[in-house]
Amino acid sequence: MSAPLVVSIPHKLGRDEAMRRLKGGLSRAAASVPVLTVDEERWEDNRMLFRVRALGQVASGQVEVADDHVRLEVVLPWLLQRFAQMAQLAIRDRGTKLLTKE
Repeated sequence: MSAPLVVSIPHKLGRDEAMRRLKGGLSRAAASVPVLTVDEERWEDNRMLFRVRALGQVASGQVEVADDHVRLEVVLPWLLQRFAQMAQLAIRDRGTKLLTKE
């Protein structure tokens, strides 16, 4: 098994506002990426557990929301690992826009 892809995004919103902005965000993001399907998006307190499918491969992970940052951790299957750097940049970009937009 490969090491997880980890992305940390700082914010100044506080935990509650950051969670409000993120809830449903995975499904909205998947709607704009034709090869991505959300199998699960489940919140437990300040942590979202998720499972997505892309190109027939399943990836799972979690998002933890803190007062000053959001930390995403996802384990990519071997076929998707070649896209890890591109995925990390896209996640950081979308997350930053979502957490800094007024």
